[in-house]
Amino acid sequence: METLTDANQLSALASELIQQGTAFGISLISAIIILIAGYIVAGWASRALESRLREAKKFDATLIPVLGQALRYTILAFTAVLVLAQFGVQTASLIAVIGAAGLAIGLALQGTLQNVAAGLMLLILRPFQVGDWIDAAGKSGACEEIGLFMTKLKDFEGMFIAVPNSKIWADTIVNYSRNPHRRLVLDAGISYDDDIDRASEVLREMVNADERILQEPDPPQVLVSSYGDSSVNLQIRAWTRNDEFWPVHFDMTRAIKYALDEARITIPYPHRHVIISADGEDRIQLAESASAAPKRTTRKAPAKSTESAPPTKTASADSASAAKGSASRRKPTGKSG
Repeated sequence: METLTDANQLSALASELIQQGTAFGISLISAIIILIAGYIVAGWASRALESRLREAKKFDATLIPVLGQALRYTILAFTAVLVLAQFGVQTASLIAVIGAAGLAIGLALQGTLQNVAAGLMLLILRPFQVGDWIDAAGKSGACEEIGLFMTKLKDFEGMFIAVPNSKIWADTIVNYSRNPHRRLVLDAGISYDDDIDRASEVLREMVNADERILQEPDPPQVLVSSYGDSSVNLQIRAWTRNDEFWPVHFDMTRAIKYALDEARITIPYPHRHVIISADGEDRIQLAESASAAPKRTTRKAPAKSTESAPPTKTASADSASAAKGSASRRKPTGKSG
């Protein structure tokens, strides 16, 4: 009788284990399917939303990546809740656990949360947008994306740069693309022997001949900026469109040389004069330009015989006095009687 009772208990226990194992297996398989489906749906929904928003021409391109990421993370969060519900986790308990875990995670990931907060501030205040050329956190490049955690830039060489949002928000931001116009400033040096007014007029005509130069907000100017060691420095100031700034900058830099050469106005440059004198010394004259004061260094030449060297007009005072003394000490020679 006892053996039959034990057998019945074992049979009931085995049946219960089979039922629980089957239920757990079904829940596990369901959770895996929900997790995979949620991950796929989150990515598809994010890409679809970004694609639709890009088709809308009036929608701000800066918000597109952020909205796509926000939708993706929201779907993943609901997916995680559904997965936990398959194992009998109550929603109320889950919220409490998430709240406690969120506090601990927030304390552990302060830097990451600072990036999120900084990203939100960048999106709200809009110091720059996608496509703007900026300089921030020691990096310079065109903004390609403002995300929740980092901002993506592309520099002159096409290199990818990812800068955390907190560093950008804590640093000074220079936006080169915000204003429609930008001032062009170029320097040109002329010789002290040249006419300043004539050189200014030549440069002014060169600038006004370019159709890309604007007369507003200020007309082009050619000013005397400073006096250098060997040149009078002129400065050209002109306004142009922001998207044409660098082409105009390079073209104007090239045109300055041609315009001054055509007008026969000298652009000073360092050069060296070597003068060999006849008094037995080689003098090296170094000058920054033709109008600059020379710097001289003297190198003694090897001593020469005084008997074979003819007298020169450039002889020093000491050599002349010595020659006179020697002549006075000589006795005249007479004929023998």
